[in-house]
Amino acid sequence: MERTIKPGDFKSVASTVTVIDVRRKEDLAASNVVVPGAEWKDPAKVDQWIAEVPKDKEVVIYCVRGGSVSNSVLDRLQSCGVKARFIEGGIEGLQAAGGAVVKK
Repeated sequence: MERTIKPGDFKSVASTVTVIDVRRKEDLAASNVVVPGAEWKDPAKVDQWIAEVPKDKEVVIYCVRGGSVSNSVLDRLQSCGVKARFIEGGIEGLQAAGGAVVKK
Protein backbone atom coordinates (compact mmCIF):
# COMPACT_ATOMS: atom_id res chain seq x y z
CA MET A 1 0.00 0.00 0.00
CA GLU A 2 1.25 3.46 -0.80
CA ARG A 3 2.10 5.73 2.12
CA THR A 4 0.18 8.74 0.86
CA ILE A 5 -3.01 9.76 -0.86
CA LYS A 6 -3.29 12.90 -2.96
CA PRO A 7 -5.83 15.48 -1.72
CA GLY A 8 -7.84 15.14 -4.95
CA ASP A 9 -7.99 11.35 -4.58
CA PHE A 10 -9.00 11.62 -0.93
CA LYS A 11 -12.30 13.24 -1.94
CA SER A 12 -13.38 10.04 -3.70
CA VAL A 13 -12.69 7.78 -0.69
CA ALA A 14 -13.44 10.11 2.23
CA SER A 15 -16.83 8.55 2.95
CA THR A 16 -15.54 4.96 2.88
CA VAL A 17 -12.45 5.21 5.10
CA THR A 18 -11.75 5.89 8.76
CA VAL A 19 -10.27 9.39 9.01
CA ILE A 20 -8.01 10.27 11.93
CA ASP A 21 -6.68 13.74 12.70
CA VAL A 22 -3.20 13.32 14.21
CA ARG A 23 -2.24 16.97 14.53
CA ARG A 24 -0.35 17.82 17.69
CA LYS A 25 -2.62 19.16 20.41
CA GLU A 26 -1.30 22.71 20.02
CA ASP A 27 -1.70 22.61 16.22
CA LEU A 28 -5.28 21.39 16.58
CA ALA A 29 -6.01 24.18 19.08
CA ALA A 30 -4.54 26.80 16.73
CA SER A 31 -6.75 25.69 13.82
CA ASN A 32 -10.42 26.38 13.31
CA VAL A 33 -11.07 23.57 10.80
CA VAL A 34 -11.18 19.78 10.66
CA VAL A 35 -11.86 17.20 7.96
CA PRO A 36 -15.53 16.14 8.13
CA GLY A 37 -15.95 12.89 10.06
CA ALA A 38 -12.39 12.85 11.39
CA GLU A 39 -11.67 11.82 14.94
CA TRP A 40 -8.71 13.44 16.68
CA LYS A 41 -6.13 11.19 18.29
CA ASP A 42 -3.09 12.50 20.13
CA PRO A 43 -0.05 11.47 18.08
CA ALA A 44 2.10 11.48 21.21
CA LYS A 45 -0.12 8.74 22.68
CA VAL A 46 -0.42 6.46 19.64
CA ASP A 47 0.41 3.38 21.69
CA GLN A 48 -2.60 4.07 23.92
CA TRP A 49 -5.15 4.23 21.09
CA ILE A 50 -3.71 2.07 18.32
CA ALA A 51 -5.69 -1.01 19.39
CA GLU A 52 -8.94 0.91 18.63
CA VAL A 53 -7.99 1.51 14.99
CA PRO A 54 -9.76 -0.88 12.60
CA LYS A 55 -7.58 -3.33 10.71
CA ASP A 56 -10.34 -4.39 8.31
CA LYS A 57 -10.92 -0.94 6.83
CA GLU A 58 -8.65 1.59 5.17
CA VAL A 59 -7.50 4.42 7.44
CA VAL A 60 -6.44 7.88 6.27
CA ILE A 61 -4.62 10.16 8.69
CA TYR A 62 -3.59 13.79 8.43
CA CYS A 63 -1.57 16.36 10.32
CA VAL A 64 -0.91 20.00 9.45
CA ARG A 65 1.37 19.58 6.41
CA GLY A 66 1.87 15.83 5.98
CA GLY A 67 5.36 15.77 7.43
CA SER A 68 7.02 14.16 10.41
CA VAL A 69 3.89 13.70 12.52
CA SER A 70 1.98 11.82 9.82
CA ASN A 71 5.04 9.78 8.88
CA SER A 72 5.76 8.65 12.44
CA VAL A 73 2.13 7.76 13.20
CA LEU A 74 1.81 6.00 9.84
CA ASP A 75 4.91 3.90 10.53
CA ARG A 76 3.41 2.82 13.85
CA LEU A 77 -0.01 2.02 12.36
CA GLN A 78 1.42 0.03 9.47
CA SER A 79 3.72 -1.91 11.81
CA CYS A 80 0.58 -3.13 13.58
CA GLY A 81 -1.15 -4.24 10.38
CA VAL A 82 -3.35 -1.19 9.83
CA LYS A 83 -4.01 -0.35 6.16
CA ALA A 84 -3.19 3.33 6.50
CA ARG A 85 -2.08 6.28 4.36
CA PHE A 86 -1.75 9.98 5.01
CA ILE A 87 -2.99 12.96 3.02
CA GLU A 88 -0.15 14.56 1.04
CA GLY A 89 0.32 18.09 2.34
CA GLY A 90 -1.86 17.43 5.40
CA ILE A 91 -4.96 19.47 6.08
CA GLU A 92 -3.28 22.51 4.51
CA GLY A 93 -2.74 20.60 1.27
CA LEU A 94 -6.31 19.34 1.35
CA GLN A 95 -7.64 22.87 1.75
CA ALA A 96 -5.39 24.21 -1.01
CA ALA A 97 -6.75 21.53 -3.36
CA GLY A 98 -10.34 22.50 -2.56
CA GLY A 99 -10.98 19.52 -0.29
CA ALA A 100 -13.76 19.59 2.25
CA VAL A 101 -13.08 20.98 5.70
CA VAL A 102 -15.53 22.21 8.30
CA LYS A 103 -15.27 24.61 11.19
CA LYS A 104 -14.72 22.85 14.49
